[in-house]
Amino acid sequence: MSLEKFEALEIEPLIAPGPAEPRDSSRLLRLDRDSGAITHAAFRGLPSFLRPGDCLVLNRSAVRKARLPARKRTGGKAELLLVAPVDESLTRWKALGRKLAPGTPLELPDGSGAEVEGLADDASLLVRFSVPLTSAWLGLHGEAPLPGYIIKSRRRRGLPEERPDDKSLYQTVYAAEEGSIAAPTAGFHFTPALLDAVSASGVDIAYITLHVGWGTFRPVRAADPAEHVMLPESCEVTPAAAEKVNACLARGGRVIAVGTSSMRTLETLAGLDGRLAPGKADATLFIYPGHRFKTAAGFITNLHVPGSAPLYMTAAFAGEEKLYAAYAEAVKEKYRFYSYGDAMLII
Repeated sequence: MSLEKFEALEIEPLIAPGPAEPRDSSRLLRLDRDSGAITHAAFRGLPSFLRPGDCLVLNRSAVRKARLPARKRTGGKAELLLVAPVDESLTRWKALGRKLAPGTPLELPDGSGAEVEGLADDASLLVRFSVPLTSAWLGLHGEAPLPGYIIKSRRRRGLPEERPDDKSLYQTVYAAEEGSIAAPTAGFHFTPALLDAVSASGVDIAYITLHVGWGTFRPVRAADPAEHVMLPESCEVTPAAAEKVNACLARGGRVIAVGTSSMRTLETLAGLDGRLAPGKADATLFIYPGHRFKTAAGFITNLHVPGSAPLYMTAAFAGEEKLYAAYAEAVKEKYRFYSYGDAMLII
């Protein structure tokens, strides 16, 4: 089982080069988890699909400005995607980059230097910097870590590869704790007004944190998904969030995970009875068809890249055939795909 049929869909022309404006004007495809029935709506209509007593679970992680342009000593362009610091000095980092061999020196935007030391145990690069890459430093010199397919989509359309507002748009409106290198994109569709409308309809909102790392977007290449290794990502559930989720379950409400990062956090920290325990953990669970979900009865998620961990998780929740039918419908109706694209509600 490799979900190969999704690769045959004509998705590339539908990759969104930018977000819907306003955010909640994006489209929402509702997939009935039992019958497979599909309906279409605008995302701002989400409250009409929810019930008083339900609970939305949102990931409050903020995206670090982890994309770092650089130059080789030869003058050629280079780029690093900062994965995580190796130690508290913030001068040694795991990073991703193309055609950068060990020993390669680099010059950074402020004139400081870096050198590729070698490979880390997860096959990322180990890079040493001449200055500590603090949040303040990255705020000045780092860029929003937009996925490459967004840049390519803009290039194909003759659009500028970067927008001045990418740093604010590639972030949820409720982001609060910096640490992700890719956005929890299912949350892009929410506006403050929509969050208020959800609360006013009697739906609770619980905020958890999972810092999205390389594990989420590293392609699944194993023929047997059971052999795919999910790289760890730090997640946390506060006592307040656990209380809201558990109270929802106790009253018979539906817990609805917003995004694959929220779902992974629930599945990592929930007991066999579905109740959520507060605490921190490294989420290493790879969720693929056959997985039995413990807590969530609903799922809000974007339309994902074939061969990606998020697509496998979504297929596990919806059922592979029902999800494929929904994706085929989304292609037919010209939904916008991937990070800046439209959304699905599976419930």
